[in-house]
Amino acid sequence: MKAIWNGAIGFGLVNIPVKIYTAVETSTLDLDMLDSADYSNIKFKRVNEKTGKEVKWENIVKGFLKNDKYVILEDEDYEAVMPEKNKILSIDQFVKEEEINSVYYEMPYYLEPQKNGENAYGLLLHALSTSKMVGLGTFVLRDKQALGVIKPYNNDILILNRLRFAEEIRDYKSLKLSTRKKPKPSELKMAKTLIRELSDEFDPKKYKDNYSAALMKIINKKARGKSVTVKKAAPKEEGKVIDLMAQLKASLKKSKSSKAS
Repeated sequence: MKAIWNGAIGFGLVNIPVKIYTAVETSTLDLDMLDSADYSNIKFKRVNEKTGKEVKWENIVKGFLKNDKYVILEDEDYEAVMPEKNKILSIDQFVKEEEINSVYYEMPYYLEPQKNGENAYGLLLHALSTSKMVGLGTFVLRDKQALGVIKPYNNDILILNRLRFAEEIRDYKSLKLSTRKKPKPSELKMAKTLIRELSDEFDPKKYKDNYSAALMKIINKKARGKSVTVKKAAPKEEGKVIDLMAQLKASLKKSKSSKAS
């Protein structure tokens, strides 16, 4: 793995030198865009709007449009913005993990201690594990300020989860919701029974990207020159009044029969 950030965690007056590594990878198939006429690969070019000519990466700069003129930003401009955050992920406060709503979680990263930082790294890892708390702080990643939460992962590594800022979460109040209408007691009781029947310990290994695997089977089938039969999903009946109680009973019966088998 290649480190994407090199700096330190600020833990009070203690600095813990660390490297950040991306903790996840996509399971989506890497599909290329092709011209339907001859299946040639589609290439994207960085073209000058005025000349129509392609521009090399080394000649591209970033700018902000202000008063109809571009203000060009240089590398040193990024370094001048909050320089203390460029190389330091300072823990500003500690909170209980359950206080952070899942809507804020964005991306996980592994934290690796650098030379001479192993003892302080281990101290923070065990302190968070035993206190059941997580550390919150901000840092700069790829020219953007990021909010992150540091917590133990499997009790042998610190993981950094990038969080969304509150201003990035959209307001849902304009959506048409029916949550104010209370359900019937009998339906609620049946729903809770179904929840109990389907309750189990979380095991992420039970869930796999079946869509990508199924798509790969189709790709392999077509590569062998075989045709693909499309199975159409049953159409949904729009506007039909739903008998919730009947559906809940059927769901509970199905759950019990699947457990018995």
